[in-house]
Amino acid sequence: MPLVSYSDFARSVRVETAFNVLAVARRLKASGKRVIELEIGDSPFPSTASAKAAGIAAIQDDLSHYCPSVGLSELREAASRYVNREHGLSTTAANLVVGPGAKVFELLFCEAFLDPGDGVLVFSPYFPTYLPNIARRGARVWLSNLKQARDFRPDLAEVEEFLQRDPRPQAIFINSPHNPTGGVTTLDDLAGLAGLVRGRNIAVFSDEPYDQMVWRGRHHTLLAQPDMIEQCVAAYTFSKSYSMSGWRVGFAVASPATVGLFSTLLNTSLSCVAPLAQLAAAAALDHDGDERDRSMRLFHGKVERMFAGLNTIEGVRCLDPNATFYLFPSVAEVCNRLRITSHGLAMYLLEAADDRLGVACLGGESFGEAGAGFLRFSCAEPDDLLDEALAFLPDAFSRTDRVGRFLDQRPEFRLERSYPL
Repeated sequence: MPLVSYSDFARSVRVETAFNVLAVARRLKASGKRVIELEIGDSPFPSTASAKAAGIAAIQDDLSHYCPSVGLSELREAASRYVNREHGLSTTAANLVVGPGAKVFELLFCEAFLDPGDGVLVFSPYFPTYLPNIARRGARVWLSNLKQARDFRPDLAEVEEFLQRDPRPQAIFINSPHNPTGGVTTLDDLAGLAGLVRGRNIAVFSDEPYDQMVWRGRHHTLLAQPDMIEQCVAAYTFSKSYSMSGWRVGFAVASPATVGLFSTLLNTSLSCVAPLAQLAAAAALDHDGDERDRSMRLFHGKVERMFAGLNTIEGVRCLDPNATFYLFPSVAEVCNRLRITSHGLAMYLLEAADDRLGVACLGGESFGEAGAGFLRFSCAEPDDLLDEALAFLPDAFSRTDRVGRFLDQRPEFRLERSYPL
């Protein structure tokens, strides 16, 4: 134990389960086991060509020193053109702030808008880092469950209930396209949400890193609703669309006043994002649209392939995917039959279903209690490995003797109460 004590908050924080499962998968692979990795939400494709070329050129030109905390004008202007072109907005560079990926904007949003005791509506299942960032400010979480029967779309009646019943409603987190479910908040949903919060002291964090991964129709942003740019912060990343996860660059769109405040908060915490990463990102936005679209078509093919296979497996029910490269099937029937939690089922598939092969995925409760009874599969592996995983699953579910031995060793994964079907 350290000589000095850690804060209650620091001791309460847990990392994303995906990274824990990734660590187990890599350990098993190092020991010689084959693992098909469907747990981590990373692109299998190379960073786009113009991004790589611009990054190399920036290094060669010694563009590797400090820059403004709000971000380089080259990227802010390119990002403004991007959201105006792709999502029908009317922004300028004054509406744009750059960060190291999109996740940091959850933190900045909470610092900017939340005080201790404020109420925050979060739709569950949720991205795991939302709650720790809200907890950093001592705010309270009000959960609204997304249901498979509603295509994992938000229920506006529950938004209205939050606004009416919470003693200090202050903020709402939305994520569309949605991780982990692949659900999409429709244009009507967004118009209804805007109508409920417009003109009230309610800030909305709109998490939109999968804006290029809508397979039916197109992506819509709350920012496009009248006056919502004054109350909304929308976050975007290059990790998915441009396969730039390791470059650690993203941007947020908001009012100029909010952008100015975020710049101050960035200045006092992270200084700035590496200029070479920003210049690479600007080049991607301006020149790599065709390459991005080809990768998105390949992703869509993988999702459809996995969807078709999952729905042939007894006890598995998966919605036709609307967006993202995740599938979020209900496995409640399988879990009830085997008396194992969904997270336990995920760990069994990785560790114990077979001595030579494992499939890494995530139990739905990794994204909150509303995800219990589901699994999340990331479709980022080559097609032949997706097919191999699909063939492995029903065989693994049938090995009840192995499930029993696994539960004897890991009793924390025993299912005490059946999941609703």
